[in-house]
Amino acid sequence: MTTLNRTEPGLLSEIRRCGTFDAAGCFNCGSCTVVCDLTFPTAPFPRRTMQYALLGLKGKLRESLEPWLCHDCGDCSTTCPRGAEPRESMMTLRRWLSAQYDWTGLSAKIYRSKAWEIGALAFAAALFLALVVYYHVWEVGLPLTDFAQTPMGLEHMFGIITTFTRVVFLLPLILLLTFALRMYFFTRKTADARKIPFRFYLSQAKYFVSQLFLQRRMEECPQEINKKRWTMHFILIASIFLMVFIKFFFLSWFQTDTVHPFYHPQRWLGYLAAAGLLYASGGIFWGRIRKKEEMYKFSEFSDWTFPTLLLLTALTGLGVHITRLSGLELAAHYAYAAHLMVVVAMVLVELPFGRWSHMIYRPLALFFQAVRDEALKAEKTVEEKAA
Repeated sequence: MTTLNRTEPGLLSEIRRCGTFDAAGCFNCGSCTVVCDLTFPTAPFPRRTMQYALLGLKGKLRESLEPWLCHDCGDCSTTCPRGAEPRESMMTLRRWLSAQYDWTGLSAKIYRSKAWEIGALAFAAALFLALVVYYHVWEVGLPLTDFAQTPMGLEHMFGIITTFTRVVFLLPLILLLTFALRMYFFTRKTADARKIPFRFYLSQAKYFVSQLFLQRRMEECPQEINKKRWTMHFILIASIFLMVFIKFFFLSWFQTDTVHPFYHPQRWLGYLAAAGLLYASGGIFWGRIRKKEEMYKFSEFSDWTFPTLLLLTALTGLGVHITRLSGLELAAHYAYAAHLMVVVAMVLVELPFGRWSHMIYRPLALFFQAVRDEALKAEKTVEEKAA
């Protein structure tokens, strides 16, 4: 028996530490796969991946792309005659797979433990606050007693904050890139992914870009609620990319003590990003509180963390803006520190190790699957011509 097909009896308990997973309730009827509009012959999910887990086939499960091809419409759970909740099982498998891609082991700890996730976020925020105090006390020479009573502009720290921001974004992005490479090496081991010529990756590159920014495949889910969810998801992604783009490339233009007129593009870009984050995170909260849609019936702690941080990012950013417009320099300083504590913690923890990483893994999985299907199609065409 090869290592890939070796059974591991502890696999189910390992997966269940990442969330709800009722593979034992599944009797392999295939109803979930039949009803899903997103499945196809080379990817019969959720049935196949649930069977991998039930049989303890860790290697086969780790190389699978199928949990990422699911877009959480919930039709499978509605149809399941045993109430095994395959939709939530797929979500749990995505958390488990994220932990497999992460060579540091932090994703596994964060997905399995509230204390680890809260502790990691708190540590990142506290570390940033310590750096702020160090900068003001040792670099600027501001006495500690003046922290609570000295109003000043923010321009004295804009230069170093610009460099700091780029470092904060680059570090997790580099880490996430190594995780994505690990994902690629895991998933390329399948029989239909071996020896694929590089030209197929180039030909499907535009598909990856399309899924990364638009995720149009979500609209293929038949229920009307999923089409509305695509709109909310698109607004969320657009707002996040706008926020990241501004902070990484144009922070020196966006971040200034100069109060521009209301019609200035600097202000409107900020308003658009804040409005998008408020709308999307608010919609996620409202859906999880009501629990009317199938996709929101189950919620792990990590499902709440990312939208909470997005909401706090928008609110603290608006707090900075309001205090600056009001001429409250000291309050603006504290609001700015609170805003950066939230953003730094979110970027350093959620981007490489938490739910934010799923925004990269899913488009990559769809891209890899498209490459496989295109290569198989070309191979079949060659065989037919040869015959």
